[in-house]
Amino acid sequence: MKAFVTGATGFIGASIARELLKDGWLVRLLVRPGSDRRNLKGLDVELHEGDLSEREPLVMALTGCDALFHAAADYRLWTRTPQAMYDVNVTGTRNILSAALAAGVGKVVYTSSVGTLGNPGDGTPGNEETPVGFDDMVGDYKKSKFLAERAAESYLDKGLPLVIVNPSTPVGPMDVKPTPTGKIIVDFLNGKMPAYLDTGLNLIDVEVCARGHLLAAQKGRIGQKYILGNRNLTLAEIFEMLSAITGLKAPRVKLPYYPILMAAYANHAISAVTGREPLIPLAGVQMAKKFMFFDSGKATAELGLPQTPVEDALERAVRWFKDNGYVPSP
Repeated sequence: MKAFVTGATGFIGASIARELLKDGWLVRLLVRPGSDRRNLKGLDVELHEGDLSEREPLVMALTGCDALFHAAADYRLWTRTPQAMYDVNVTGTRNILSAALAAGVGKVVYTSSVGTLGNPGDGTPGNEETPVGFDDMVGDYKKSKFLAERAAESYLDKGLPLVIVNPSTPVGPMDVKPTPTGKIIVDFLNGKMPAYLDTGLNLIDVEVCARGHLLAAQKGRIGQKYILGNRNLTLAEIFEMLSAITGLKAPRVKLPYYPILMAAYANHAISAVTGREPLIPLAGVQMAKKFMFFDSGKATAELGLPQTPVEDALERAVRWFKDNGYVPSP
């Protein structure tokens, strides 16, 4: 059995590749020329250099593959060129799924995001059926992923054997970029997190999240969505966990939302002129207004998604960041 994985140099994609190898799959990875391949070091995989911009080379790359795991995405809270994000997340998704259909791939798992799902925002967990619309999307990342998910669903009518997974917030080792959540951990370790907003996230171990992709390929019903999540935690609770792991003090100052929102708008305006990433990403602050809590019961019941302690994932993330130079040595 051979699998094709996009986004394989990224946090989730590289974990998917490792889980596939554990199960004995032959693995072919789509990698951009010149990309950071630290996450692939030592893996017995076939590398296919290319990108998502053209369909025909993707048809050739997918030929002979039994499964496609499309995990590639442009995940940034701010960009000076939003169209580039839509090109990757929306147009790129259309190209790879059209190629998978032409190549006759037997099963396709598309990695979406809980950010595309409905969320009451008051601490009540959202699920796969919670009502949602485009107007609920905050920032270009969520908007582009929402449109990409709609594009993916359009291929069901064309006969593509597609399952959609919606990861929550994965944490763990090998977050090389790091992701926005990984950056929170790094900033905490470096003493750059003196205060916090009153918000919440659903955490999941990145390896369990990757395993959920394989379970979706094996057991997922065509046309269905599955939230790959685990534990709902406030940001304050996450910092308390990190404090228990590291011995560092958790921030005690809870910031008021609206003054921070005004500061984010000011940062956004400055960045539009300078081209530099804002210190306070506007989309990140706007997202924080809602508690991003979700119910992963469907995935646990239908796929058998494991629910391992998120403390263990946080501890492994802390150790990896320390061992790999993200935290200066004492």
